[in-house]
Amino acid sequence: MSDATKLPLCLPEHLRRPQRRAKRHGIVALAILGAVLAGAVLLPDGALSVNAATRAQPPQPAHLMGTDLLGRDIAARTLAALAQSVQVGLLAAGASTIMAVVLGLAATFGRMADHVVGLLTELALGLPHFVLLIMIAFAMGGGTAGVVVAVALTHWPRLARVLRHEAQTIAASDYVAISRALGRSRLWVARHHLAQPLVPQIVAGFIVIFPHAILHEAGLSFIGLGIEPHLPSIGVMLSESLREIMAGHWWVAAAPGLGLMLVALTFERFGEALRQLSNPAGEEA
Repeated sequence: MSDATKLPLCLPEHLRRPQRRAKRHGIVALAILGAVLAGAVLLPDGALSVNAATRAQPPQPAHLMGTDLLGRDIAARTLAALAQSVQVGLLAAGASTIMAVVLGLAATFGRMADHVVGLLTELALGLPHFVLLIMIAFAMGGGTAGVVVAVALTHWPRLARVLRHEAQTIAASDYVAISRALGRSRLWVARHHLAQPLVPQIVAGFIVIFPHAILHEAGLSFIGLGIEPHLPSIGVMLSESLREIMAGHWWVAAAPGLGLMLVALTFERFGEALRQLSNPAGEEA
């Protein structure tokens, strides 16, 4: 066995620790994601239907999380709402990540391009985040499409700033200079020399944006600018629960609130673990 083959077994502890942490959080995140999506798909027919005979019932064997004022099973609605939030979060986080990658790479296309990208990034970071989110969603008329566009347009700046810095560092390397001296275009250099080394930061950035997208989707739905009212939504459930909590029906808010927190925190920790894995030296700083 060669020394190169043995190298991964000899990694120091401070390099192995982020790998184990990222793997552990990744398994938990994928397990929760799979459970949410599978649970939503396997819901029996009529699980989300109104049933006047089971109105406002507390948690019990027949309804583990209780029912709301319309007799709908809260556990079933929570699973369906989380699945809807996951779909919106994936779309919004994916679109936002693509924007960040394009702008981060575009900053290496000359001093003017770098100045424009830097100005756009700092301007976006300086605007009130949730206020801008509300304005875009309102301008889009709300709904699922409005949420996706609003989240995508407000979550790219931090990742774009990181990718811009990393891309400029790589662009100053010797092998990039050699490629340009051989006549390679800036687009070829960006695709072959810049994009590939940035994959760890891109993946980590996507995972970090994802839980924020879910939380902001819930926030927009809570104030009536999110997902359509006829679709299950955590924000709508929490908004409806305000009246029922005053009547002592605490269980109406418990399941959607805890479900949203569990998914968001799990992927938040997974994203932070990936970020540390892509920059292990930063962990010790």
